[in-house]
Amino acid sequence: MDNLTVKKYTLKKISTDKVYKIDYEKELNPAQLEAVKQKEGAILVIAGAGSGKTKTLTYRVARLIEDGVNPNNILLLTFTKKAAQEMLSRASIVLDSRCEQVAGGTFHSFANIILRKYSSFLELQNNFTITDRTDCEDIINHLRTKVINKQEKRFPKKHTILDIYSKAINKNIPSQEIIEKEYKQFEHATERINEIIRLYNEYKRNNSILDYDDLLLYLRTLLESNSEIRRKLSNQYKYIMVDEYQDTNTIQSQIIQLLASEHNNVMAVGDDSQSIYSFRGANFKNILNFPSIFESTKIIKLEQNYRSSQNILSLANEILKKAKEKYTKKLFSTIESPIKPAIICASDMKTEAEFITQRILELTEEENIPLNEICVLARSARMTYNLEIELAKRSIPYRKFGGMKFIETAHIKDIIAHLRVILNPSDIISYMRILLLLDGIGTQSANKLLPVLTSGNNEEITNKNLPVKNPEAVLKLTELINISRKDIFDPSKIVQNVIKYYEPILTDRYDDYQKREKDLEHFLNLSEKYTSLEDFLSDLALEPPESSVEDIEEGAQKDEYITLSTIHSAKGLEFKAVFIIGAVDGRFPSVFSFNSSEELDEELRLMYVAVTRAKTHLYITYPIDMFDYSTGMVLSKPSRFLDDISQDILEKWVIE
Repeated sequence: MDNLTVKKYTLKKISTDKVYKIDYEKELNPAQLEAVKQKEGAILVIAGAGSGKTKTLTYRVARLIEDGVNPNNILLLTFTKKAAQEMLSRASIVLDSRCEQVAGGTFHSFANIILRKYSSFLELQNNFTITDRTDCEDIINHLRTKVINKQEKRFPKKHTILDIYSKAINKNIPSQEIIEKEYKQFEHATERINEIIRLYNEYKRNNSILDYDDLLLYLRTLLESNSEIRRKLSNQYKYIMVDEYQDTNTIQSQIIQLLASEHNNVMAVGDDSQSIYSFRGANFKNILNFPSIFESTKIIKLEQNYRSSQNILSLANEILKKAKEKYTKKLFSTIESPIKPAIICASDMKTEAEFITQRILELTEEENIPLNEICVLARSARMTYNLEIELAKRSIPYRKFGGMKFIETAHIKDIIAHLRVILNPSDIISYMRILLLLDGIGTQSANKLLPVLTSGNNEEITNKNLPVKNPEAVLKLTELINISRKDIFDPSKIVQNVIKYYEPILTDRYDDYQKREKDLEHFLNLSEKYTSLEDFLSDLALEPPESSVEDIEEGAQKDEYITLSTIHSAKGLEFKAVFIIGAVDGRFPSVFSFNSSEELDEELRLMYVAVTRAKTHLYITYPIDMFDYSTGMVLSKPSRFLDDISQDILEKWVIE
């Protein structure tokens, strides 16, 4: 045995390192990679402007799926449907089609899906109608007339009452407190405003109607009141991601806490320095308090910017230093440019406008910057009026954002009202709208017809039991409704029938009916993508298309135009050259924010958002002779947010 040679055999070590299809280390910077690799627990990603938060969320979806997470267990909540679709589409490209199975959408669309499924637990009809802002105002106006005297002058209008109600809901405080803080002039009417709000909520419930705020309220109520459903949903959505967390309101934050109650796996991505929507109910404290709400939160900061030159970011960092409440961060970029941001003092608003138009022409002619890469931002839309005159004089094409939306035009609202009645026979406001379109039918006649038409026996209606002088028109309408209800899963067929019925009304009511007919064709095209009238109407309410056909055609004809926009409307956009107009103290920040450190901080964040829209060229202008009619003050100093900033960072220009 001793003479035998012993042969050695070596066992190979099996690598326990998981092999990923995506090379995450190559695709992401260190901070992004850290965020993407975090799988369990609460994570707060503070994503500075232009730091690639969309890419981070996209790759985290892919990473979770590569780690074996079922796509159906992932929930991605964003503030627009488009954002969710873009992220999941990009994730599918970098990984595979499994990413398309992830539940992605807005808070409101998610709430709509859950409430349709569990409506019986809240004593809701699952065919409830989601109303838009203008329809909610119409309901309030209808109820308002019942509560106040016609002679009364100092009583809030319908849109103000809706604002009070919505702010109370989104901020989770009593409406009385909203009136005391923001509408002091109506304190004497608090009791009657609350009565209108009570009637408004009663009316919605009786008629199976939900507004945007109701979607969130009912979802929170469902999760709070039914522990079995809460556990079921929490266990289904084991990994929750929320984009733009700084824009969430109190109810949305509470919904996330309830959905995460079984696992605490929440990734919130946002930038506290871009929290600028408090007027919509966004709660800045949500992102500040996230680590104290969710146990053992890991904070990751994305500070590398991929949009702007370092010169732009140096100014942004200086502005951020002045914020009182914030997560400390310092944006940096590898993009170098010799061009520094400039502040320009003009003698008056006309000179300010002349400078901007001349500089726009220089940028296009001398530096070959396309008009589409130039934007003028203002604190409020009215601050661009003088500029619009100068642009027209020099034949510089522009588009101003913030006008009438496609969905808000009268003819489209008429069509939608017909569709809502077809889906929900209890929708009295929509019924009233379509009845008033008929010849010989006024408010009194319509009120007499409503009990007959909403009784549920439309097929038994004849011209003999209709209490109006023109029963034929009403019978034609009821015939359309009855026929259409049989095609509830063929929305395009219903829309086609409604348009055919509506065309004589359109021709009779509008001199420009030919232009409006194109909108009806566009509306029909939109309906062809759906197989359910309920889904079509829900999407129209939750994610309304903004452009009419006319707007789209004009945009196609003029491929190049500069953009005029409020700063609030420009968040998320980027341009080679940006002008910030009217940066005079008292307007930006507004004089009304001077006595509130919280409001002043939000104004500062607004300046930060404006500055970080620019890639390389940034011009901040202000006139030294501006009269403010609301305060009676002459404004002449540049924005306090630009005080004490070195000329090495912000150049000073003089107009000769």
